[in-house]
Order: sequence, then C-alpha cells, then structure tokens
Amino acid sequence: MALDHRTIRNGFGRFATGVTVVTCRNDDGEPHGATVNAFTAVSLEPALCQVTLTRESKACRFLDGKPFAVNVLAADQVDAAWTFAGRPQGRPAPRWADGPTAPVLLGTAATISCLPWRTYDGGDHLIVIGEVAHLHTSDADPLLFFGGAFREIAGRTADHWMSSVDCPDIGWFGTDFAPLRTTSTLKG
Repeated sequence: MALDHRTIRNGFGRFATGVTVVTCRNDDGEPHGATVNAFTAVSLEPALCQVTLTRESKACRFLDGKPFAVNVLAADQVDAAWTFAGRPQGRPAPRWADGPTAPVLLGTAATISCLPWRTYDGGDHLIVIGEVAHLHTSDADPLLFFGGAFREIAGRTADHWMSSVDCPDIGWFGTDFAPLRTTSTLKG
C-alpha cells in the first residue's frame, strides 16, 4: 500500500528540527540561499555535515562541486526563513557578509562554512555532503520547525535533570571525573 505525500509529510513533521539557510553563489557570482531543515552532522573526522535539497531548488545546481555555508537560523530570524523559502513579500532583506567559503547570513545561531565533499542521489532530493572548513557559533537560541510551523525553544527547565545523579553539574561524577582510558591490542 502506497502512502500519500500528505501522510508522509505529517509523519516526517513530527520530528522537530532546526532551520537552516544554505548559502552559496549563483552562476553570476551573487549570493543565493535556500531554507533547508534537512541538515545533520555526519562525521567529526573528517568534519562533515549534510544538507538535503529538493532537486527543483535553484540552490541544487549552484551547489554542484561548489563551496557553501549552512546558516543555523536564530529564533528571531523567521523573516529570513520565509524569504529563502520563496516568500519574501514585505520582509526585510537579509543581512549578508562574505564568509570563509561562501556568503553567510549575519545574526545566526551558528554558521558552518563548507567545501564540497560528495553529492548523492536522494530520490526527489539531492544529498550534499560538505567538509567543514570553518565554524562560527553565537549564544542565540535557534529557530525550530515542528508540525509545519516555526517554533522557539521554551525556557530551560532543569528540575528533572538537577535531581538526577547523572547531571554533569552536580551528579555523582563530581568535578574530578575523567573517563577511563583503556588500551587493547588486537592480535592477528
């Protein structure tokens, strides 16, 4: 039994994600961006991340073998999310800067500047892997997307965590905790 697209979207929409704008340069060398919530860290060594874009997006063809940046939007950047999702009507223009690999947006929660690594077929999407060349973070809370709507992180509650012996701040590990280092040798 085949699932209809609305059912699939509704199911996928139950997973809360951050909101990013993938930025690059278009064919004329001008800054270009696309709102993307399909982003994930892939590897620490080498440092790799992944974005997934619909094949219909202009950014797909601009990313082919080109550097890009993943701009993790801050909670106050809903206008930027809508602008780069193709709905700029009456919204303020985004604030751009030159980044280490590609143009970047200002005021983000984080910016991950990437060099091209690999591109893979993802059905009606393209999976783009970038090697992280530079990373900038701020103290801004990120913008979230859940159930078809933009959201913000609620205030932090620590009641359940602070009463746990696993709490890294006050738990049974204390401040002197260091993980055990074990060595093993494989004999072949």
